[in-house]
Amino acid sequence: MNEERALLLVEDDEAFARTLGRSFERRGYVVRNAASVEEVQQVLEEFSPGYAVVDLKLKNGTSGLACVQALNQHDPEMLIVVLTGFASIATAVEAIKLGACQYLAKPSNTDDIEAAFGHVAGAQEVELTNRPTSVKTLEWEHIHAVLAETDFNISEAARRLGMHRRTLARKLEKQRVK
Repeated sequence: MNEERALLLVEDDEAFARTLGRSFERRGYVVRNAASVEEVQQVLEEFSPGYAVVDLKLKNGTSGLACVQALNQHDPEMLIVVLTGFASIATAVEAIKLGACQYLAKPSNTDDIEAAFGHVAGAQEVELTNRPTSVKTLEWEHIHAVLAETDFNISEAARRLGMHRRTLARKLEKQRVK
């Protein structure tokens, strides 16, 4: 087995994991799957991946950040890409601090992920925008950060945000995240 092409896919959506896994296998990777931190630990006992793709939000309320930390502790040289449908600045910063090399918002395909593996070092050529972040975007990022802190408990998040639970529920209904 070519160790540098070994990939661990940490994803709890079985259909997505199967599709993404097959796509990487067609590109010459040896792929193993895990759906939780415990499964990651079990897989690492017999498999030493050089690459990992980790979903940020796993079922059972587990954060993929715990998986990123475990993978980085197992092998600090491993290239880890975090995928999420719940992108926020706070989780992106934490993922990088814990050892991820890149952070991608879903939907991302195999090409995007492979490009992220190849783009490990920072680039000074990234274009800076002159457009400031809108108040709505800042509000949404703050709401999402508080929701994540409360494990998506709307009542507790509303209390911490100082708003009525129904008001928060209406805001979330308008801004659905899939």
